[in-house]
Amino acid sequence: MQTRNLIASFALGIALVAIPVLKSHALEEKTPNLYNLIGYNFKGDKVSINYSTSSITGKPLFSYQDRKQTLNFQGDEIRSVETEIGTQVTVTIKKTVDTGSTTFSLLIPHINLGYGNEVKIVTDGITTLNRFSTIPQFNQKQKQIYTIIHLKGTAQAVAF
Repeated sequence: MQTRNLIASFALGIALVAIPVLKSHALEEKTPNLYNLIGYNFKGDKVSINYSTSSITGKPLFSYQDRKQTLNFQGDEIRSVETEIGTQVTVTIKKTVDTGSTTFSLLIPHINLGYGNEVKIVTDGITTLNRFSTIPQFNQKQKQIYTIIHLKGTAQAVAF
């Protein structure tokens, strides 16, 4: 009987020690730092996005590629804002002096990789035509036009 009580006490002691360890692992969140995404614009042209929140230099990197152009951005050229619906990452893909600009914004959902290093994700990109004119009469009505691109790909945790 005494042996049984000793074994039960030992087992209970191990369980009490193990519970906090299990809880701490369950509460840890592992977020990705690299996103590789592909989608198609309204014309059916392929759009590829690669975004890393950091790099070997410590700066974020963003690559935008469509049928007409491949653009690479780093550091302050990439604007990031936390919102309720995830992180909005924006780059300017076209600038003009007198007619406005075009930006591309990537919506990054909140992601917990859990125990893995990669998950498949589905999200959206928004191409925004920002209208502007040097003639004040033309700066009326709606000044921004949005086009949504559905994107699929992966979110990963990698070491830089």
